[in-house]
Amino acid sequence: MALGPRLDLRQTQALVMTPQLRQAIKLLQYSNTEVASFVEEELERNPLLERDERAELPDTERAAPDQQPERISELADVAQLARAETIPTEMVAPLDADLGEIYDAGGPADGAPQTSSIIGRGGTGSFEVDDRGIEEVADERRPLREYLGEQLRLSFNDHADRMIGAHLIALLCPAGRLTADPTAIADAMAIPLERVEAVRARMMRFDPVGLFARDLQECLSAQLAERNRLDPAMAALLDNLDLLARRDLRRLSVVCGVDAEDLADMISEIRCLDPKPGANYDDAPAQLLVPDILMRAGPEGDWLLELNPDTMPRLLVNERFYARVAPRARKEDRLFLAEQLASANWLVRSLQQRAQTILKVAAEIIRQQDSFIRYGVAHLRPLILRDIAEAVEMHESTVSRVTANKYIATPRGTFELKYFFTTAIPGTGGESHSAEAVRYRIRALIDAEAADDILSDDAIVAALRDEGVDIARRTVAKYREALRIPNSVQRRREKAALV
Repeated sequence: MALGPRLDLRQTQALVMTPQLRQAIKLLQYSNTEVASFVEEELERNPLLERDERAELPDTERAAPDQQPERISELADVAQLARAETIPTEMVAPLDADLGEIYDAGGPADGAPQTSSIIGRGGTGSFEVDDRGIEEVADERRPLREYLGEQLRLSFNDHADRMIGAHLIALLCPAGRLTADPTAIADAMAIPLERVEAVRARMMRFDPVGLFARDLQECLSAQLAERNRLDPAMAALLDNLDLLARRDLRRLSVVCGVDAEDLADMISEIRCLDPKPGANYDDAPAQLLVPDILMRAGPEGDWLLELNPDTMPRLLVNERFYARVAPRARKEDRLFLAEQLASANWLVRSLQQRAQTILKVAAEIIRQQDSFIRYGVAHLRPLILRDIAEAVEMHESTVSRVTANKYIATPRGTFELKYFFTTAIPGTGGESHSAEAVRYRIRALIDAEAADDILSDDAIVAALRDEGVDIARRTVAKYREALRIPNSVQRRREKAALV
C-alpha cells in the first residue's frame, strides 16, 4: 500500500446548529411571557423591526393565517387544518354587502338608544357615569410592613417601644411569624426581655391578629383570645395540636374534658383561624395565568381552537426604511443593515412557525382527549409524547418543547398542555386507564364512604379491579398520599368523632 497525500471528494449530511436554528428552538419552548421579553429586546436592538400598532380589526379581518381557528372533530385531518391559510366563507361577510340592510338584534332598529362614536367609562357614551365593577376600581392592598408601621405609630407613644416594634416588624417572615428569638432581640438592643415581650404581646393584637407569634400554637391562641374563645378546654386543645394532627379525637376528648360534639365544634373553630396571617399580604403581585390557546364549542358539536391574540407578538419588517437608507450608506453600514434585515425576517418567520406548531399540537391533543372535555377527568385517556409526535409527524423533543409552559383555556378550565399527558395503568380487560383518572376515582370512592364503612387500601384495590383497573395496593397508597388523604385508621377516628 502506497503512502502519500491525496485529495478525496466526499458527500455527507450533517445537522448544523446555526444561531437562527437555536433561536427558533428557544422560541418554541418559551412561555408567552418569555417570548414577549425576547421580542422587546429584539425591538430595541434591531432598527428594522417595528411593532404592529395598527388599529384592532374584527377577528374575521385581522386573523393571520397562523391564527385561524382550528375545527376539531372526529373525522378532521389535523395536519390539513393546521396548514389552512384561508378564512372559512361562512365566517366572513361579503365585501360588497350593504351594512345598512343587515339586521342587528338589540340595536337601534329594536328601539335601543343610539350610541356615540366615543365610548366612555364602562362602555357607555357618557364619561360621567362609571359602570365599572368594584373589582376594577378597588384600591390595591398596602404592603404589610407599611400597614403595621401605621398601627405601631397609633398604638405606642414611647419612642423606645416604637423602636422595638419597628425592629420586630423588620424581622417578620412572609407568613407573619417572628423567627428570631426574643432573648436575642433584647440582647442586641440592650433592652430587658420583659419589655420586648410586652411590646410583642400588644403587637400580636394588630390587624391581622396572630402576627409576631413564635409558633402555630401562639398564633392561634392570639386569634382565639381576640374572639374571647380562649377557655381552658380550647387551651388544652392548642397544647395538644400533635394529637389533632394525628386525628386522635378520642384521646383529645379526654385531655380537653369535653364530649365528641363539643370537640367537633372546637375543631371547627380552629379551622376558621388563619395559621399564616401574613401570607395574604404578600407584596409581590399575583401573576395572572394567560392561556396561549383559546377553545370554544363549534356550531356542529366540534371544537374550535385559536391562538390567544393577546399573547402573540405582532411584528413588521420595515423594508421601506432599508430600501431608502441602504443604497446611500457606507459598506460597513450596508453590511449591518443586511444582517439586521435577515435577522428580522427570520424572527418573523420563527414566530409564525411557532404559532402554527403550537396550534397543530394542541389540536391533536384535544382530538385525542375529546372525552375528557365532554365528560370530565374520569374519561382522561393515557397519553404520551410519542402518540402526538406520530400523529403530527414531529419529533418527540419538538412536542415536548411545544407543551412546556403552554396553557389552553377549555370549557372545563385552563390547563397546561402537559396535564393531558399521563401514564397508563393496565386494565383487567386489556384497556389502559389514565393515572389521573384513577386518582380521581380513588378520591371519589373515599368521599363517598360511610362513617361505619371506611375503605382500606385493599378495599379500594378491590373496588377498582371490579371497575376494570388492575392496580397494586402500594400504588393506591402512593396516590392517596399524593392527594393528601389520611389512611383508613385516621379517617375512621375523625368520622367516628363527628357522628
